Formats: sequence, structure tokens, C-alpha cells
Amino acid sequence: MRDRKDWAVRYPPGEALLTLYRYRGPVINTGIARRGYTYLLGPEANKFVFANADAFSWREAFQVLVPVDGPTALVVSDGADHRRRRSVVASALHHRKVGDYVPIIAANADAVIDHWQPGQRVDIYDSLRTAVRRSIAESLFGTRIGEHADFLGEQLHPLLALTHRPPQVMRIQQWIGSPGWRRAMAARARIDDFVDSQVADARIHPRPDDHLLTALIGSRPLDGQPLTPNEIRDAIVSLITAGYETTSGALAWAVYALLNVPGAWDNAAAEVDRVLGTGPPTAQNIAALTYLNGIVQETLRLYSPGVISARKAKRDLQFDGHRIRAGRLLIFSPYVTHRISDVWAEPDEFRPERWDPNSPHYRRPAPHEFIPFSAGLHRCVGSAMATTEMAVMLARLVAKTRLRLPAQRIGARNFAALRPWPGLTVEVKQVSANR
Repeated sequence: MRDRKDWAVRYPPGEALLTLYRYRGPVINTGIARRGYTYLLGPEANKFVFANADAFSWREAFQVLVPVDGPTALVVSDGADHRRRRSVVASALHHRKVGDYVPIIAANADAVIDHWQPGQRVDIYDSLRTAVRRSIAESLFGTRIGEHADFLGEQLHPLLALTHRPPQVMRIQQWIGSPGWRRAMAARARIDDFVDSQVADARIHPRPDDHLLTALIGSRPLDGQPLTPNEIRDAIVSLITAGYETTSGALAWAVYALLNVPGAWDNAAAEVDRVLGTGPPTAQNIAALTYLNGIVQETLRLYSPGVISARKAKRDLQFDGHRIRAGRLLIFSPYVTHRISDVWAEPDEFRPERWDPNSPHYRRPAPHEFIPFSAGLHRCVGSAMATTEMAVMLARLVAKTRLRLPAQRIGARNFAALRPWPGLTVEVKQVSANR
């Protein structure tokens, strides 16, 4: 094991923003007039953004996600549209309901782990990514869609590749009809056909495990009008896409931390053995894993899936003596916020104990100081699902395996879903299939 600090992976664009914040303060303007960017950095800037939700457009800020998630997805919805669409899916993602999904998550984690053999090397990012995708699809939409999770992953791959490049590059690809753009659009057409066929079948032959699919089909949102076929399709695709793309990256970083922080793996394994024993994981005993849940929260602090987030200003604003003109794109950053020493003691250290209320190092952060899922009206609707998936899969991993991290060069990529690059290779030392 290495020292707590010397293993940490930095994300260069995030580090550049952190340096700008330290030297230039919370407001940084680039570009000209309405066509420029305003960077609002740090906790007070976050608080300002969240308190003025009515002044911003999400749809205009996140156009880059429309090809993947669809034009009616929550992330690109504003105002009344956002409220009516969120009202349908929120109950299925509430933390009490997410507890019902724990057995599905554990079973999918086990299905991956049980194929490993001692001495084998695996890319744990890719391996667990499969389990995360299947868990989300099956938990929310039942086996009729869960059984096709790998197909959805294959089709979503070229679409997600578009979002990993700057928006300007995507617009050029679209304009010229590049091969990458054409592949992505063909994949989206296949996804649409598949989802539409599953929805049509669910209308005629509903299954007991259709869960959210049934709710979407029969919903009467706040305005009393049923969701349109496009809204249903975009809800299904966007919930699966956003859920597995972000969570799988965070899960890989958690494994990376467990294998680098002295004593972390053994502490987590001992806690899982003490709390869960040989019984199945449940929502109650997963919630009791104080140290392991600290691993999850600390991972989300240091390796928040979204390095930056954005809003489009709909009207003129004032913050910290600076005028922000309507039409400007505002950028704020969890990456920067979570590494500010005035907010976080020794921010570069990975310290799970800082999340334990019984620890002397504990300090409960304000909502604008810890923002891996944003905050306010557009706080990620799937946050409980993400943290539960991470905790359950980590619990199965430390209970059933012993892993080693071989020497390799690890970088970080993707500002919207931060992940280890080119992957995260681990060596399997031991697998206990009986647990």
C-alpha cells in the first residue's frame, strides 16, 4: 500500500479550474458578451446558482446530451416540463423504494464476480460496468429490458462517445455528418425501435416486474395528461444511460481507493463480515455499513462523476460584484468545490472517516459544499440509486474477493462521467463463491 496522497489521480482540466479559482477568485469570464462563458467556482457560487434556479435554462445548457438521452429527458427539461416528467419517475428512485432493488444489485454483482478465477487479471471498470447497467435496467424496468442490457450498452457506446468530446466538436461532427455521428444516429434508431417494441408489448402483456415501465405507461403527471411515446422512450433510455455511465466510473474509483489507502480493504471487509455475516444484503444492513458508505461518499467527493456542470442564464444577474449577462453559459464545478482547503480539511487525502458521525474528523457539509449530484430543483433524481449500487457492489466485492492492483499508468477522462483511463486492471488473488 502507498501513502494516502501519492496515488491520487488528477484530472488536468479540473486542476486548471482549481488553479484559476485560487488565483482569480470565484468569478472568471471568458469570451465576448452573450456568447462567452462565466465560471462560478466554489461553495458560495454554487449556493448562488442553486438559489436562482428560475434564472437558468437546463435545456440550452445540456444540448450536447440530446442525441443520447433524447429531447424530452429530464436533464434537458425546464420548468413545467421538468416538474411533470420528474413527478412520474421520482417515486421509483426514492431511497425507500431503492431498498427493494438491493437483491437485484447484489445478484448482478455476484454474476460478474463468480466468473473470476485466482490469478486472472480483469478490467474492473468494464466488468462492474456490465453489472451496474444490468442492475439499473432490471431494477427499474424488469427483466424484459434488463435481459437486453448488454445490447443497450453496445448501442449506447457510440452515442456516449459523442458526449466525451467538447460540444463544439459534436456540432462539427453533426454538421459534416462524420462517420462517428452516423454510427451514433444509427445506434439511436436501433435503441428507439427496441424500446418502442418493449413498451408496446408491456401495454398488451404487462409483467409483475415491469415496475417503472408500468408507471410510465399509465401515468397521469401533474397536468393530468399522459406521457407521450417520446417522453416514455426518453425516460427509459436516459435513466439507464445516466445511471450506469456515471455510477460505473465512480465504482471503479472506489475500488482504486480501497486498493491504495492503507487498511481500507481490510477495514471494509471486516465491517461487511460483522454486519452482514453470511446472510443476504438488505437495505437495512447496507445502511449500517458506516465505513463502506464513507468510502462511497469520499469517492464521490474526490472523483465526482461530473467534473463540471452548466446552466444557461435567461436574465441578467449579479454575483460577487460581477454582472452576468443573459445568454451566458455558466460553469460550476464539483471538482473544484471538493478540493478547497477552506471547506475540506486536507482535501487531497482520501479519508472515509470524515463521513462517520462518531469520528472526531466528521463535519457534515452544507448542500452547496458537497455537490456530486448537484442540488436544488435539478438534483440528480437517481442519487439514492447510485449510492446504493456502489455500496452493495463494494460489499459483495470485499466479501467475496481479494484483489491486487498491479503497476499501471492510470489517468482520468470524461468531464461528464469521470472514469479511470484506459481502464483499471486488477489481479484476482482469491474468490469465495460461497458468500
